[in-house]
Amino acid sequence: MSARETALNALIACRKKEAWSNSVLKQYIARDKLDRREAALATRLCYGVLQNRERLDFYLKQLLTGKLKDLHPVVRDILHLGLYQLYELDKIPDSAAVNESVDLAKKYCRWQRGAAGLVNGVLRSASRTQGTLKEPRSFVDIYSHPQALVDLLIQDLGKEKTKIMLEADNTAPNTVIQVNTLRTTTEALCAELEWAGVKAEPHSWMSDCLVLSGTGDLEKLRAFQDGLFYVQDAAAKLTVMCAQVPKSSSTHVLDCCAAPGGKSLAAAIAMGNAGKIRSCDVHKHKLPLIEKGAQRLGLSCITVREQDATQPHPAWENKMDVVLCDVPCSGYGIIRKKPDIRYKDPMEMELLPQLQLQILQQQANYVKPGGILIYSTCTVLRRENEEVVQEFLEQHPDFELEKLPLPSGLPENESGMLTLVPGEYDTDGFFISRLRRKA
Repeated sequence: MSARETALNALIACRKKEAWSNSVLKQYIARDKLDRREAALATRLCYGVLQNRERLDFYLKQLLTGKLKDLHPVVRDILHLGLYQLYELDKIPDSAAVNESVDLAKKYCRWQRGAAGLVNGVLRSASRTQGTLKEPRSFVDIYSHPQALVDLLIQDLGKEKTKIMLEADNTAPNTVIQVNTLRTTTEALCAELEWAGVKAEPHSWMSDCLVLSGTGDLEKLRAFQDGLFYVQDAAAKLTVMCAQVPKSSSTHVLDCCAAPGGKSLAAAIAMGNAGKIRSCDVHKHKLPLIEKGAQRLGLSCITVREQDATQPHPAWENKMDVVLCDVPCSGYGIIRKKPDIRYKDPMEMELLPQLQLQILQQQANYVKPGGILIYSTCTVLRRENEEVVQEFLEQHPDFELEKLPLPSGLPENESGMLTLVPGEYDTDGFFISRLRRKA
């Protein structure tokens, strides 16, 4: 199985099964036993097509003699793969991009007469006419984000910030890791990673945080197996940092929507593996991910529990020093990691604020007087962020916003609420708010 065929299979699965590209791609790369080089190419091709689908269609409309809507979806997927190689990947010869695409059409479109010839003709024409086709002008065609999403972003962020975000969404995401300071130091981990052939650079503003390149399969690194680090974006780590979890054996923390467990791990390390963290999630099949991560890092203060964050647990009321409430959201802040999120219908997300408020209200019951409640999302929309917090505060006068304790490198913030936009501060898109229950 070639990288191009694996990428095609992943694109078909994303379209037909509404599967997430990151999980499907990982599964298919393992299934097809691709080596490191082929796996990297399959990833680049799959993500590249998803990140540039509207732009590629803009060019296809100029190259086709018929109508774009008349193409069979698989033929369209193959043409997208070919065009992306021709227009975006300089190291792949045009002949290879064309011939491999024709072979895919022969294998996957046998039932459609002339499919291979169509693919061959369109891609050869694309190769000949590079640089002469009309270029896209709208945000939709340039950055391949649907109009409805672009409109939502401009409404909340303004045109300039939206442009910055759309550009960032179409870049390859960095591999960002957090150092397990209970087992090593940043300097020692950097040295071990360099020895293993992995380039590690300090994050621009988050301490004990590294940006990696040339990693290959992270899980095969000895440093990973020894529990010296875990994968987590700086924005997610910042959420825990803003909680300022007390480092004490008497500290009680609740992470209510925890899977896959990154924030629980960060909190446990910040606490020095003291106190107690209850790491909960409604999805039972995800709980082993948290347990496995804690075990690998040597963290014994985490207890895992299946728990619906909207449902009460009376034994926890008024008991928690810190509650981390990172709620289900539209995910628009992590499009660069999950490029297919952009194609989800925004109308399907309109009821999310109701669920988010319901979770926040339930979790507030567990915060002890004087304790901290962190509300966060990985989106940038006001309706899921500031508006949820404001509605919560109107109904809960016993809580108040507090200034966020931010590291140098981020803007001063007095409001107690912060939105990080992809492309601005070297992070995923994220919203963080810090609320204290009045003593």
